Amino acid sequence: MLKTGAVWALGAMSGTSLDGVDAALLKTDGKSIVAFGGDAYRPYSESERDRIRRVLGCWPGDAGVAEAVEVVETAHVSVLADLVPDAEVIGFHGQTLAHDPAGRGTHQAGSGAVLANALGLPVVWDFRSNDVALGGQGAPLAPFFHFACAKWIGSSEPMAFLNLGGVGNLTWVDPTFAAPELPGACVAFDTGPANAPINDLMQSRRAQPCDTGGALAATGTVDETLVDTFLNHSYFLKMPPKSLDRNDFNALLPSVARLSDADAAATLAAAAAAAVARGTEHFPRPVSRILVTGGGRHNPILMAMTAKRTGCLVEPVEAVGLNGDMLEAQAFAYLAVRVARGLPTSCPGTTGVAAAVGGGQISHPQSSGVAQNG
Repeated sequence: MLKTGAVWALGAMSGTSLDGVDAALLKTDGKSIVAFGGDAYRPYSESERDRIRRVLGCWPGDAGVAEAVEVVETAHVSVLADLVPDAEVIGFHGQTLAHDPAGRGTHQAGSGAVLANALGLPVVWDFRSNDVALGGQGAPLAPFFHFACAKWIGSSEPMAFLNLGGVGNLTWVDPTFAAPELPGACVAFDTGPANAPINDLMQSRRAQPCDTGGALAATGTVDETLVDTFLNHSYFLKMPPKSLDRNDFNALLPSVARLSDADAAATLAAAAAAAVARGTEHFPRPVSRILVTGGGRHNPILMAMTAKRTGCLVEPVEAVGLNGDMLEAQAFAYLAVRVARGLPTSCPGTTGVAAAVGGGQISHPQSSGVAQNG
């Protein structure tokens, strides 16, 4: 499907924070990062965000899902269109509505076939289902790209990447290995809730999408008793790999109901940081540096709390020349090329799948929705 060597791929990501769609170009051969290209962002409007939020936890065929799918597809076509002329393939993650790997599976809203026909390029999508079908968690999927990033920045010792999106996740990588799927090269897992409860608090109490710059949390006092109670959740007793749905910690937000807005924001930020610290206990070897991507890196209170609770240097990925706003979109550009070339996208250390496996379907323009396994 693709010419040999490095190609320009276009990736898109719409995360659980429900802020909007990121799109980014990456030149790669599916193994190494060759160059970073242009990017774009398309925010969801408040009405679009509401249509998606109403069906969080829902599955195909449930009421309201079709309307949310239309929002997701329309937003993606809009943001990707200007970057398409520079790309040869698109990686489309879709909008996660439900994630239950031990039960019903995983549900990312949006059809790659629709995007392929609208944009005129092959689209790789449905990245998680193969992994889940083979016993994996289906998440997180960015670790193989994190491994490539560690190689790109020239790291010669183990390091960690932390994504602070709606849910937090950690990737521990040892870039001295030749490939990310090799045993011992990568360990990855979701840490717990990150921005989602804070965003939900701000939306419900102040009709604001987030605590911009951590300004509200900065004026509050952490209720450490509530943080300790939060850490008693059974999820923290599980060994990785492990993953979460955005709504798995629904009890966290009601737990701060009696607190002032500021104290609630501070406590939710502390809970997210504490979850990360608990996660670092699972690293095969300690790290001294954690590079942070996702919207949470813009919250200095959350960043400072994470540094204090982990005892590590915690920096945004921009400190090493990466783009934290676009890293996940770039990751799905990278994974799209791996799928197209038959390379694995997950392994036992990242999702708990039985063996290294490639995910994804590939839809071609004018294919009438016919997709093939990647």
